[in-house]
Amino acid sequence: MASGVSFDYDVAVIGSGFGGSVTAMRLTEKGYRVIVFESGRRFGADDFPRSNWNLRRFLFFPRLGLRGIQRLTLLRNVLVLSGAGVGGGSLVYANTLYEPFEGFWSDPQWAGITDWRSELAPYYDQARRMLGAAPAPDDTPADQVMRAVADRLGVADTYRATDVAVFLGAPGEEVADPYFGGAGPSRTGCRECGACMVGCRHNAKNTLDRNYLYLAEANGAEVRPERQVTDVVPLEAGGYELTAQRSGAWFRRRREQVRVEQVVCSAGVLGTLGLLASMKERGRLGGISSRLGVRVRTNSEALIGAQTLGPVRQDYSTGLAITSSIHPDDRTHIEPVRYPKGSNAMGLLSTVLVDGGGRLPRQVRFLGKVARHPLAFLRSLSVRRWSERSLILLVMQSHDNSLTVTWRRRRNGGVRLTTEQGEGAPNPSYIPEANEAARLAADIMGGVPASALNEVLLDVPTTAHVLGGACIGDDPATGVIDAYQRVFGHPGLHVADASAISANLGVNPSLTITAQTERAMAMWPNRGEPDPRPSLGARYEPVAAVSPTAPIVPADAPAALGW
Repeated sequence: MASGVSFDYDVAVIGSGFGGSVTAMRLTEKGYRVIVFESGRRFGADDFPRSNWNLRRFLFFPRLGLRGIQRLTLLRNVLVLSGAGVGGGSLVYANTLYEPFEGFWSDPQWAGITDWRSELAPYYDQARRMLGAAPAPDDTPADQVMRAVADRLGVADTYRATDVAVFLGAPGEEVADPYFGGAGPSRTGCRECGACMVGCRHNAKNTLDRNYLYLAEANGAEVRPERQVTDVVPLEAGGYELTAQRSGAWFRRRREQVRVEQVVCSAGVLGTLGLLASMKERGRLGGISSRLGVRVRTNSEALIGAQTLGPVRQDYSTGLAITSSIHPDDRTHIEPVRYPKGSNAMGLLSTVLVDGGGRLPRQVRFLGKVARHPLAFLRSLSVRRWSERSLILLVMQSHDNSLTVTWRRRRNGGVRLTTEQGEGAPNPSYIPEANEAARLAADIMGGVPASALNEVLLDVPTTAHVLGGACIGDDPATGVIDAYQRVFGHPGLHVADASAISANLGVNPSLTITAQTERAMAMWPNRGEPDPRPSLGARYEPVAAVSPTAPIVPADAPAALGW
């Protein structure tokens, strides 16, 4: 501990998603006094919207009075979907738990440091147990379409049910929470209503406020919801002073300051990069790696789909949000996605399918298609029963492409983020494999394929899985953080969220964020004990996990207790 400084807490965690919640729980086990700042509100089951038309409860734009779970951020090269609220992205994500493609492990950004597959293997297992992974029921109409698409592509053998973080008890049956002998909040078996990404109103989804973060709070962690950290100031004697205020407030910002010995940035890619960039602009991160904001990934992602026209003969809204997947090749992963009946707001982003690439601008192709097929275009504008008629296809790839996040300083000292094409291949705005799958799905459904408006009109893809920008590296010349997820040149400052992910995964990232954070926190010392990790900036050495002085639950407890 820094001498001569009185700290309010040992560790401040900024963000309560998959990185922040794991950090909070594991560090309380090791005796640290932890405070968690979360810009979103706390949600109970009844606080979630009944449909995504309830924008006040669904979208997160706090300056407009919208304090829901879904953020939408349009940057120059990508539209980013991310989460908000106590529990972070787990409140709005589709529950999916996958390990990444082979290319992730061999990416040159970090592959030379250690054998990451071996080091992370036990932490993937631990993350699955803690998140309650179980195979999804995959007998829905959407899964039937996916099986048929896989068959037509000649990859029927790649079809598989998704592992999901959902309590799959008897539908609607309420049971005591497995943790603490039933002393936690009650659970209800999944009803397969499709509402996972609008917010589970039935206590069936294993969100972080029901496992990691719940246990962290039970063990003394303090969570401050609706508090945006606006400044982090290094103290001369060591440690940091954080300033936080009410999220999105025009007036009555209720600023507060706390002093902590260490800070863990877990605010998601845009939140973490924005905070670190603001610190740099204010002269508080002298010597920070020039790699800050470099190699930001979109998971090489596209969101397209298919929809039927006319009366609803098959309801594609039933089931969990994602229940299956296929692999057209060894770098491409496709999942069927749905919203629940009545949640048709996202249909406003849908239009007719238009290919990209080639010399002719995509916008011109779009206008040509509208002129040739005006009736089909007009029908695509209707969102009536859209969730029941539509099958969204989430297409992810593990190709080596990236963006670079840059920023401009605002008058208030904050920053405005934007993007430009980065290292490796250009970030794709059009994925041929995605459009082919959409056309096949539409043919099988007896409907029409669909694109996202931002992809067609702006040539800007959509991603729900932005990654990187504060990547692991050998040294400050190659990365922002070391293999223990400490920021180079700044003792006591850490990154534990998707910003630390070094390559496109080709799959949903939640399990990987959880596993990487489990590993990083396992190497922290117990409070007051010597640090087994090499000094900051030293060459990487393997470090054995440090057993916590006061474990909350045994490592295998969630599985043993009935998850």
